[in-house]
Amino acid sequence: MRLRPLLVLALSTALLTGCATNRRADALQKALDGYSTALRWDSLVAGEAFIEPKLRSEHPLSKFEIARYAQLRVASYEVQGTLPGTPDTYRQVVRIALINRNTQMVRNITDKQTWRWDAKDKHWWLVSGLPDVTQGDQRGN
Repeated sequence: MRLRPLLVLALSTALLTGCATNRRADALQKALDGYSTALRWDSLVAGEAFIEPKLRSEHPLSKFEIARYAQLRVASYEVQGTLPGTPDTYRQVVRIALINRNTQMVRNITDKQTWRWDAKDKHWWLVSGLPDVTQGDQRGN
């Protein structure tokens, strides 16, 4: 009869672990969706809200960077794949097509993102920073 309480305890632990994993996966998907939506429909600078707070305070965007990001609009945001990570990190590669508002030229960049789980705040944060908009190919419209 002692086996039954141990079995119940083991199943309960497994279920709770599964629920925590599902909540974490849901939080990741929410962060990724929110970030891509912010970049596509608001602005590149709006993506700053998804950067880990300590990193954001240590490396705030300069006026020059804000002006550079303001010149650009995201035309497309396509996840190309994921890279191996740890249980507390998620890495993905995204191809972003940017349109320069002044010249209407399109530039494609590759953004290698690293997201880290903050167990204390139960939140995923972007730790790789905003996309490097100085790289990529250019092609006319």
